[in-house]
Amino acid sequence: MEKLRFEDLNLSKEIQKAVMEMGFEEATPIQSQSIPYLLEGRDVIGQAQTGTGKTAAFGIPILEMIDPLSRMLQAAIVCPTRELAIQVAEEIKKLAKYKRGIEILPIYGGQPIDRQFIALKRGVQIIIGTPGRIMDHMKRRTLKMEGLKMVVLDEADEMLDMGFRDDIEAILKQTPKERQTILFSATMPKAILELTKRYQNNPQMIKLVHKEMTAPKIEQVYYEVKEHAKADTFSRLIDAYNLKLSLAFCNTKKRVDELVETLKARGYQAEGLHGDLSQYQRDRVMSRFRKGVIEILVATDVAARGIDVEDIEAVFNYDVPQDEEYYIHRIGRTGRAGKTGRAFTFVVGRDIYKMKDIQKYTNAKIKLAKVPSVSDVAEVKTTILLDKIKGAIEEGHLGKYVSLVERIVEEEYTSLDIAAALLKLSMDEKPEKAKEGMRQDSDDELKDTGAKHGMVRFFINIGSEQRIQAKDIVGTIANVTGIPGKAIGAIDIFDAYTFVEVPKELAKDVQRGMKDTKIKGRRINMEIAKPKSSRDRDY
Repeated sequence: MEKLRFEDLNLSKEIQKAVMEMGFEEATPIQSQSIPYLLEGRDVIGQAQTGTGKTAAFGIPILEMIDPLSRMLQAAIVCPTRELAIQVAEEIKKLAKYKRGIEILPIYGGQPIDRQFIALKRGVQIIIGTPGRIMDHMKRRTLKMEGLKMVVLDEADEMLDMGFRDDIEAILKQTPKERQTILFSATMPKAILELTKRYQNNPQMIKLVHKEMTAPKIEQVYYEVKEHAKADTFSRLIDAYNLKLSLAFCNTKKRVDELVETLKARGYQAEGLHGDLSQYQRDRVMSRFRKGVIEILVATDVAARGIDVEDIEAVFNYDVPQDEEYYIHRIGRTGRAGKTGRAFTFVVGRDIYKMKDIQKYTNAKIKLAKVPSVSDVAEVKTTILLDKIKGAIEEGHLGKYVSLVERIVEEEYTSLDIAAALLKLSMDEKPEKAKEGMRQDSDDELKDTGAKHGMVRFFINIGSEQRIQAKDIVGTIANVTGIPGKAIGAIDIFDAYTFVEVPKELAKDVQRGMKDTKIKGRRINMEIAKPKSSRDRDY
């Protein structure tokens, strides 16, 4: 079955608007195949890996089915971990942005249960939770399943591996028999098939064939950068590798336009390709790209379909792709016809988790690389210039230039001085593109906080005297900032304060997200910890 555009799926205007804002031009294979059946009310078994867009595959039909006038619980999504529950809840909330009157609540362990009681009492139509916490609420009668229309088991195989089979069956037994049951799983072991026979009604099976990664001649690396530093990193890589023909991918049309303008302002020959262009404009841009008039083509995944240019030296994932399959399609545009190619991916904050999923999905070695420094770029430019000089000498035809040099030699300058001066003038003639607009960020304050390698330690002005436990810290950070609980490192709780470690690449996001946050009703102050020597004095 071909991929469909979202406007072909008979979705409400509210959902289509939200999807467009999220940057999706086209449904992924699992979405194209699942959504029509789910909108019909059919039970579905979907065999799909993480990162294939399955959250929207079941999230969109759920949102279309919900009656916003009823405050009863109408849909339950069961996930194996709180991290996945948070992730699913965040995406469904984005999809529901223009749907009025729909309340969505993630419920999981590690979060104060009192907060969940209050939200459930007000009325929630969709819950996303872990089996244990859902069971807990069902036993307390704070979660009533009588009006439930849809149940989703997400990553069902992982839930069975974690020993949740009894909980899952107990949950399903307490739901109405007329419900619609959706199951997504990466694998289909016997235990999963038994569940489907017992609890689903004539389900439609949808299986995605995993595409193997076939890119042996493509060097794949990723760079951990800050959002505002992406353009600078892009410029440095173009200059450091002296790239003549590159293809960059963004997730939205707006991002394409913004990047094109940024690159043009820095002196690069760049053009964009996305769904808003007419066929004439597309043909013109592609013709200029094939001829090398355009050195950088910036495109969305949908618009780049059909690009077949053999000489593309590098592909840039300016945005990490939403669908892991897109990663394969993107980088396959370089390294063609027996040539080598390069694939560069820019990873910002929580994108690192998508990057890990891509590596797992593609079974490819994608190495973390260091962004070239300004001196690295200068060295490459020097090497290129020297190679050009050597080539000109070997080619000959230097007669008139030799006579000019001889005139200067007569004034008692050496030929070495003259050559050095000419090189200086040539190299200083134009500022390096990569230097223009460079913004250097100092991360000195993150370097020595007493945390283990790759982590940053934070000080929080609340401790055991306020009856704080590690789960309160983890639950609050995960709930407020959205980072997975398992990403949070060591937690040391003292009488009046606490130290907590988070991954360095997420430190600034955590600090911003936790500003003006309360833990157990008390407003907290969270700041980057000082080095141990000074910390011992000051705290």
